[in-house]
Amino acid sequence: MWLNIMSFVLASMLVATGVAKRFALWFILKFGKNAGTIFLSFMVINIVLSAFISATTAKAAILLPIFMVIAAIYGARGGDNRNNFGRSVVLQNLLYINIGASGFLTGSGANLLAAAIIGGAIGGNIFFSDWMMAMFPMMLIMMLIGYWLAMRVFFPLTPSERLPQIEGGIERLKSEYAKLGKVSFQEKKSVIIFLLILAFWSTDRIHGISPTAVAFVGAIIALLPRIGILQWNEVDIPWHLMLFSAGAYALGAGFAATDLPSIAVNAFFDHIGIGNNTPFWVLYLLLTGVMVFSALLFESKTMRAMIFVPIAIGVAGRFNLSIISLALPVAFMIEHVYVLPFNSKPAALLYETDHYSITDTFKFGFTMMVTSWLIIIIAGETWFKLLGITPNGVFGIF
Repeated sequence: MWLNIMSFVLASMLVATGVAKRFALWFILKFGKNAGTIFLSFMVINIVLSAFISATTAKAAILLPIFMVIAAIYGARGGDNRNNFGRSVVLQNLLYINIGASGFLTGSGANLLAAAIIGGAIGGNIFFSDWMMAMFPMMLIMMLIGYWLAMRVFFPLTPSERLPQIEGGIERLKSEYAKLGKVSFQEKKSVIIFLLILAFWSTDRIHGISPTAVAFVGAIIALLPRIGILQWNEVDIPWHLMLFSAGAYALGAGFAATDLPSIAVNAFFDHIGIGNNTPFWVLYLLLTGVMVFSALLFESKTMRAMIFVPIAIGVAGRFNLSIISLALPVAFMIEHVYVLPFNSKPAALLYETDHYSITDTFKFGFTMMVTSWLIIIIAGETWFKLLGITPNGVFGIF
C-alpha cells in the first residue's frame, strides 16, 4: 500500500513539474519526423513513462493531448472524419500504455498486488530487477508486433495519410514545447530523484533495499518544505482505488493465512476427477489463458490479480509444483486490458476520442491478446525456463 501511495506521489511530481510532458513533446519533435517514426516514438515514450508512473490512467492523460494534436495534423478528426492514422495512433498508444506497464513491477498497482501475494506464498520477495529481467524483453516483443500489425495489417496508411494535412501543424507542438521554457531547477531535481529511484529499484537484488523504502525516501524528499518539489495538496492520489487495493491486500493475506486457494482448487479438481499426473504445461496453458482472456469480462486489474493469482498458487500446491512457475506467468498477463472500452480506464478514456469503432479496437486488441498469450507460452519454454521460472531452468535466478 505504501509503495502504491508513494508511486502516485512521485508520478505527481513528474506531472506537476512538467517533466513528463516536456519529455514526450521533446521526443516527438526530435524523432517523429514522419508517420512511421511518430508511432515508434510513442512506443519509446510509453516505455520510459511506464518505468516511473504506476498509473496507466495518468500516462493516458499525459499523452492524450499530444497524440490528438498529431492526429489532427495528419487529417484525423474523429467521427465521420476517421482515418487509419487516427485509429492507429490512438489504439497503438492504448496498447503501449497497458503493455508498457507489464514490463515493470511498479508498472501498476495490480502488479504490486500480485507480487505481494506471490511473495507471501513463497515466504520471500519478487524483486523489481527479477520482474524486469523476465518481462522487459517480452514487453518489447509485444509492442513491436503490435506496431507491425497496426501499420501493415489492420490500419495501413495510404500515401496521403503519411503526409501532414495541416500546413505548419507541427508548429502547434513546437509552440507547446516553447511554452515550457527552459528546464527549471525543480525539473532537474525531479529527474535526478527518479533516476536514483530507478537505479535502486533495478539493483534491489544486490543491495536488498525494498522498492517501498526507496520510493518512501524519494517521496519524502519531494515533499520536504522549502527544498522539496511539490506540496501535499498537489499530489493526485485516487484514494478510492487505494481503499479498494487495501481490501484486496487484506483478502490476499486472508487467502495466505487460511490456505483457501489450495482448499478450493483441491475440491474442484477432486470433483471433476483430474489426477495429480496432469502435465505442467497443460496447467500453464490453462492458467495463463484464463488470466489473459478474463480481461474481456473484468474491468478491474486488481480484482483479476486477487482472483487468479491465488488460484495459480493453489494449483501449484495441488500438483506439488513451484509456486513461481505458475503464479508469476499468470501475474505477467495482468495488463492486457485494451480490447474493449470497459476493460480499463485508459480504454474508456481513449474511446471517447471517437477515432475508432468497437470493431476496430476488438479486432486489433483481440489479435494482440492472442498473440501475447502465444508469446508467454513460447517464453515459458525458452526465456522463462532459462531464468528458472518454469521447470528445468538453467540459471535458476528465481
